[in-house]
Amino acid sequence: MLGLLTETIKKSRNPLEESWLDTFEAARVLKVSTRTLQNYRDYGTLPFSKIGSKIYFKASDIELLLTNHYC
Repeated sequence: MLGLLTETIKKSRNPLEESWLDTFEAARVLKVSTRTLQNYRDYGTLPFSKIGSKIYFKASDIELLLTNHYC
């Protein structure tokens, strides 16, 4: 129990512990074009973070997208 609590606290203190992918990395992982990835952003299919002109995606969001569309 104590180990689980410690892990939860550690994650809350370091939110960047999760992997973030830029547009090209995300497109490569999903095997789609950057234009298709832009459509995913435009239609709210895949959440993203934008800093200046650079866009990032959480690896867990990409995994969730793939899992939710698994047939």
